[in-house]
Amino acid sequence: MAENELKVLEGMDTVLLARKHSDQATMSGQIIPWQTSLSFDPSVDSDTTVTKDGAVPTRSDPSTDLETEFLNNTSAIADAMYDSLFDGELLDVWVLYRKRKNAQGKYFAWYMQVTVQEDSSDNDPDDHSTRDVTFTVNGKPKRGWTALDEETQSQVDYVFLGVGVVTDDDKTGGGTAWDKTKDSGTNVPDATTTTTTTTAAPKA
Repeated sequence: MAENELKVLEGMDTVLLARKHSDQATMSGQIIPWQTSLSFDPSVDSDTTVTKDGAVPTRSDPSTDLETEFLNNTSAIADAMYDSLFDGELLDVWVLYRKRKNAQGKYFAWYMQVTVQEDSSDNDPDDHSTRDVTFTVNGKPKRGWTALDEETQSQVDYVFLGVGVVTDDDKTGGGTAWDKTKDSGTNVPDATTTTTTTTAAPKA
């Protein structure tokens, strides 16, 4: 694929990461597990004042609506949402696009500082418990490119693992990821060689 080829960004590949702002010196952003939807909606209000010289447009400062739904779970970051709601705990959050990277391999993301405004939970007896969390965004979202540490990278885009034991010295369990430029098939002929098949003449 060409480096500058136009790509469609899929909703499946847009994820929300979060952490407590107070943990920024000790913890990376964590993906909220089992997200089912994510809404990121920056907007401005505009108005027009009619004067004798014509209409004069005005616009408000930008505001941002941010909301996510996920299957309720026992992760620490899911519990941090309650801390933010009840205790006013400030959160760092990122809307990260897994399929948009720059030449340095960093991911495109929107960064915001937020608190939880509402955390609604549905608990039907015949389905998973779900949560719908709405955030209050402080100020303007900031866009940029972020690198990921190995742990977060494994959450965002897990790598191929072999069947062996995964250790600190061998993080892939003896596995090697498929390389589509080299591993396109077991019987692909070598382009540098030519095979000639000779058919013997029939006996008289």
